[in-house]
Amino acid sequence: MKVKLFVCAVLLAVGGFLSTPSNAQAQQHRAHRVMRAASNSSSVYPMHEGFVDAHGVMIYYMMVGRGAPLFIVHGGPGASHDYFLPYLLPLARHNELVFIDERGSGRSQQLADPSGYTVENMVEDVEDVRTALNLGKITLLGHSYGGVLAQAYALKYQQNLTHLILCSTFPSTKQMNEVFVRMKENMSPELRDRIDKMEKDGLFGHGPAYRQGRYTDDYMIAAWGEGYFPYIYQNHPDPNYDPVAQGNTAWTLYREMWGSDGEFVIDGNLKSVEYVDQLPTIHVPTLILVGDHDECDPSLSREMHQKIAGSQLIILPKSGHMTFVDQPELFVGSVDSFLHPGRM
Repeated sequence: MKVKLFVCAVLLAVGGFLSTPSNAQAQQHRAHRVMRAASNSSSVYPMHEGFVDAHGVMIYYMMVGRGAPLFIVHGGPGASHDYFLPYLLPLARHNELVFIDERGSGRSQQLADPSGYTVENMVEDVEDVRTALNLGKITLLGHSYGGVLAQAYALKYQQNLTHLILCSTFPSTKQMNEVFVRMKENMSPELRDRIDKMEKDGLFGHGPAYRQGRYTDDYMIAAWGEGYFPYIYQNHPDPNYDPVAQGNTAWTLYREMWGSDGEFVIDGNLKSVEYVDQLPTIHVPTLILVGDHDECDPSLSREMHQKIAGSQLIILPKSGHMTFVDQPELFVGSVDSFLHPGRM
């Protein structure tokens, strides 16, 4: 089956317009021509979005910026690209940012059969989007689970990369589960006992039918609020952070990949992720970013740095998992100087 391209151009100039011609490929070329013309003004950054039919799965993408493509994949699994915005937008000054929502997430198509939610299939989705948009070689940036996806892509399609950026991620589910054990050990006994009881009683199927497919509010508050929060933010906690609102995610995907036994063990199909011994085969320039209080413990990033020859490791101070929120200038500056060393 061919990879098909569905484009919707949104041009943010003095007077924007939305056009939807019948010929998708022609529209793509017209959109790029208009975007390039608008980009003659140094202060205008047109955006366009659309869908790529990645062998039967509609994958949403959004592009903004100028320069070589910087392809960005999100975490979760089951979140969307939205949490990167507006924090990563300054990178659009020197690179064309390409955001996607992974299959089953955000604006992308959900699957009838959840067994299709795998790292391997998402690697092919990234490749299909890269090919359909004629991006050529890309820099690939992955955050959290997106960093797992970025590693998997690099291990299969390294020839299509100019650079690799791994942010707050892990190369081994076994090691990440060990981090979660330590995280629980460091909790107050009261919180740990409360979380353990809810996990033992089962986290799904409680309350009215519309609530049974997700965690209870009590568990989201205990796990994502009290348990995770010190590992998510340090320097600039998001005042709008709401652990219950975090429950607005792709639950079928999440349970297939992460598992159904709680936040402190990965026992879904992500348990197959064991890349440590393969990391030395990565030879593209690699930047590894992590917070000093990160949920994905800095020890995991240090190991990736040791395994990937010539890689750079930056541990951002006073930062949790959301490094680009805690230290936005340091994060953007680190990425920019890595990709454009002569510019900084």
